[in-house]
Amino acid sequence: MSIKRILIANRGEIAVRIMKSARKMGIESVAIRTAVEPSALYLSYADVVFDNTDDESEIPVFLDIDKLINIALKTGCDAVHPGYGFLAENAYFADKCIDNKIEFIGPSPDAIYKMGNKTIARKIALSNNIPMAMGSQGNISNEEEAVKIASKIGYPVIIKAASGGGGRGMRIVRKPEDMEKMFIIASKEAEKAFNDPSVFIEKYIENPKHIEFQILGDKKGNIIHLGERECSIQRKHQKLLEEAPSSALDEKLREEMGSMAVKIAGAVGYYSAGTVEFLLDSYRKYYFMEMNTRIQVEHPVTEEITGIDLIEQQIRIANGEELRIKQKDVRIKGWAIECRINAEDVQAGFAPDPGKIEKLSMPDDDYVRVDTGVTAGSAIVSSYDSMIAKLIVKGSDRRDALKKCKLALDKVWIKGVKTTLPFFRMLIRHPKFTGGNFTTSFIEKDLDQFYYNSEYEEMLAAWLATKLFIEENLTDESIKPDFSHSREIDPWLLNKRISQF
Repeated sequence: MSIKRILIANRGEIAVRIMKSARKMGIESVAIRTAVEPSALYLSYADVVFDNTDDESEIPVFLDIDKLINIALKTGCDAVHPGYGFLAENAYFADKCIDNKIEFIGPSPDAIYKMGNKTIARKIALSNNIPMAMGSQGNISNEEEAVKIASKIGYPVIIKAASGGGGRGMRIVRKPEDMEKMFIIASKEAEKAFNDPSVFIEKYIENPKHIEFQILGDKKGNIIHLGERECSIQRKHQKLLEEAPSSALDEKLREEMGSMAVKIAGAVGYYSAGTVEFLLDSYRKYYFMEMNTRIQVEHPVTEEITGIDLIEQQIRIANGEELRIKQKDVRIKGWAIECRINAEDVQAGFAPDPGKIEKLSMPDDDYVRVDTGVTAGSAIVSSYDSMIAKLIVKGSDRRDALKKCKLALDKVWIKGVKTTLPFFRMLIRHPKFTGGNFTTSFIEKDLDQFYYNSEYEEMLAAWLATKLFIEENLTDESIKPDFSHSREIDPWLLNKRISQF
């Protein structure tokens, strides 16, 4: 393998995730220490740490292309992995890496640009007969033009930023008199977020499901898909929980949508890992929405049901290796659910709640995977995203995965910051969610409260505190209680166990 050392141009849990795969492959990784997080957990997983704590620039190092290239060259890296966010979908960054003979672990700059610009992506999709919602042929220059187009395709419509995603620069318009206001808001938000005010318009699909397909392509033209992920649980277009596969798809629809994902990826000569996103309406008609040219936050659920390490595949593809996996080799086994545990105040509209994590306890059952970049004592800083951990649970089927997810969530304890745990504990018990009958409007339309109140919440906290105290202070194994039971926590059993001490 020609790639020997990789600069991780990112932080947090995704940096840890990349370093784990690199180490498994015998590849060294380089991390960047910042003044904001000088003792971050991800630094302990790196083979080399570049100290950037004296950097007084207002631009975070993970957004400074020239600085990242310079660090890669100084530390002898022959490749860069951008993770997700920051510069992961920046075509110029990928191009600069190539100019400096550094392998960019991701797709080509051309593919990033074409799929990153939503209006270009729409044109490519249309020219390849990929199903699309009706919309503008290109960017909209003003609100008057927007009104004309909306009147042709019919309200409601959605205004979208041409150069970005994640819910920014996106507004739903339900009547003509609201267009001017929403157009201005969307355009200004797009300019602030992506340095590009360009927007376009699509017909708004009411109450759809958000289904995305994971694809892998190599530099020799081979492209496959690894099945779908259900991403409909979201707030303001921000995903909160993902699962794979989706209960909304049967084998026929999965094959058809998967082939469309592969087709549009092939249209831009795509290689590396990527995600093609669709909306699925109540009539089981699907529409291409966008393509994300990077590894996704929710990639672990696909790894859990396919057994394929997506980061390893990215590295091998960047190294010029041909895909060893053929489409016929892809087997979906079981069901996986991922909960994004963020430092957010659910009762305050999911507002970020930065601060120090005083205590952190995660389940270690064999059906649980935890991807995190923090530990007890870590700080959630306002400079970066509020993610604490991704709790990934696998079951034999959806019913089993839901049961195990409930058990796992009840075993998580985080003290010091408010988290999204109460939301997930509510969600996993909601009959509409457990029944699979939900859409992207679930949170806005189907919830009367955003969190779960257990009558045993205080007892649970006391039990977890006792558990941590015993583990930290008792040395005699013969008198330690057994906390490894796999059933949902029984408060009476807890009370009995606690009373023994």
